[in-house]
Amino acid sequence: MAEQSHNWSFNLGADVISDGVRFRIWAPKCRRVDVLIEGQPDLSAPLTPQADGYFSGLIPQLRAGAFYSYRLDGKQQCPDPCSRYQPRGPHGPSQVVDPRSYRWQDTGWTGVQMPGQVVYELHIGTFTPEGTFDAAARELAELKRIGITLLEVMPIAEFPGRWNWGYDGVDLYAPSHTYGDADAFRRFVDTAHGLGLGVILDVVYNHLGPDGNYLPAFSDTYFTDRYETDWGAPINYDGPGSREVREFFIDNACYWIDEFHVDGLRLDATQNIYDQGPVHILAELSQRVREAAKPRQIVLVAENEPQHVRCITPVEQGGYGLDAMWNDDFHHTARVALTGRREAYYTDYRGQPQEFLSALKYGFLYQGQRYHWQQKPRGSVITTQPAHALIIFSQNHDQVANTLSGERLPGISHPGRYRALTALMLLAPQTPMLFMGQEFGASNPFLFFADHYDAALAESVYKGRKEFLAQFPSYGSTEAQAAVPDPCALSTFMSSKLDFSERVTHAPLYFYHQDLLRLRRDDAVIARQDRTRLDGAVLGPEALALRFFGGEENDRLLVVNLGTDLEYIPAPEPLLAPPDKKAWHLLWSSDDPRYGGSGIINPCGEEGWRLPGANATFFIAKKATQ
Repeated sequence: MAEQSHNWSFNLGADVISDGVRFRIWAPKCRRVDVLIEGQPDLSAPLTPQADGYFSGLIPQLRAGAFYSYRLDGKQQCPDPCSRYQPRGPHGPSQVVDPRSYRWQDTGWTGVQMPGQVVYELHIGTFTPEGTFDAAARELAELKRIGITLLEVMPIAEFPGRWNWGYDGVDLYAPSHTYGDADAFRRFVDTAHGLGLGVILDVVYNHLGPDGNYLPAFSDTYFTDRYETDWGAPINYDGPGSREVREFFIDNACYWIDEFHVDGLRLDATQNIYDQGPVHILAELSQRVREAAKPRQIVLVAENEPQHVRCITPVEQGGYGLDAMWNDDFHHTARVALTGRREAYYTDYRGQPQEFLSALKYGFLYQGQRYHWQQKPRGSVITTQPAHALIIFSQNHDQVANTLSGERLPGISHPGRYRALTALMLLAPQTPMLFMGQEFGASNPFLFFADHYDAALAESVYKGRKEFLAQFPSYGSTEAQAAVPDPCALSTFMSSKLDFSERVTHAPLYFYHQDLLRLRRDDAVIARQDRTRLDGAVLGPEALALRFFGGEENDRLLVVNLGTDLEYIPAPEPLLAPPDKKAWHLLWSSDDPRYGGSGIINPCGEEGWRLPGANATFFIAKKATQ
């Protein structure tokens, strides 16, 4: 069994001990809390009030597997907010789970760090036809084989309905019963570790879902009206009664790290985690979870739409102490470059070579300049932050789904241009992330889905989705609005499931990603991920060169042309000049027929450079031959 943390323990919910099951709950709103045991009414009992609104008690002879709920002040019956499992959904009773009964096999697993990672974002419900943890675990060996190193699992906390992206979670300690039994996620993580794959979990600490949230029944201080989010009431991290609220969410973060051995967390929409107190909740959380993880190393990743570098600034320097954050700027310029469309939040991007060079050299494109779409400054200055702390991507769950039909980029862009841009992303110093199925050019859509049994809520969610997409003028027409898929429809969910047979039918693109990931891992200069030893030049309206200075390892050169054939003759650009007494040797081309290309052409000749259109080529400097 892997070494367990002795720096954190969970003291809420139902805890199986030798004498029975001990229950503990924070319910300052209540004068009386009873535990009701399903099928065993003689075991039901009141909990003893304690200081600061806590209630606790022991029920002897009770064992794991029992179903229970809380009755508040003799009236409302609720599941446990700290339930480890909800086999009948968020409105049903909770089940007693003994986490110590699982026998871990990940002996010797020491955790993960950001350098060298290739992230793979996946949604358990649509990753496989079965949509379960166990089915997903069967695919992990293949992900490891092709070069993935770190899995980012979209939220799994119990949610209402039969399918959901996970951002409507309401029982934050309970892995969704739709994905498997109480130990299924443990088996998934254990399998990943056995293969050498890390696992980070996407968690939502800015709001809870609209259906099945029972926290207000226990306390009026979980939420606040002093801030706003687009999805629901914000969490109260800094107002009256917030001390226990902070503990609830920090404990949740520690819980996933400790009881499920996850290697870190991806924190959703951190710009909507509000805290004006002396120590921001994210700074406290980052320190506490690292302590809980010891001796393992973990990584903490922020989604932060305004791109505030404070997220990845050390706590002692006034930051939150996270390890990495998503770089939306790279995605936005990449999408414009591949599609030519600049609607809505793509308005402020041109998809031009200089934007790619700046993103790879300096991090964010917007570091405080005015952002036309939001009519305010965007971003913050990147200084010494390492390249691996910025995660770049051309697709993710949001950006694929934020289209009318959930289109993936290979289906709406030129194949050669797509391959060329993918090479730029996978050979860049930053940490790359692929969205599930991207590695083989999945043709199925990924749509927004959220099943709700309440008809009024379902209609409201559908209306909200249409309004969100209407920010894109092309999706705002009457015809387009009528074509928006219903999030609650079974067809919307089912159409978003991957088809792994496309690993064969889309073999050229599958080989392409495998070869690039192998090159990224095995090439000593690329593997350094050093943006300080990188420079670039614009060669044409849609062409660029990226020079990696290798020192004793020799330089590398990546030349990318997203446009039509380009003659760069003569070539008055010093970055194209090989090191002294050396010449550029072609190592790789995106036009290899193995990848579906038309054939390899070396663009570097005696006269200068003739760049094929929609192409990327990679060179190493070698001793010149006479």
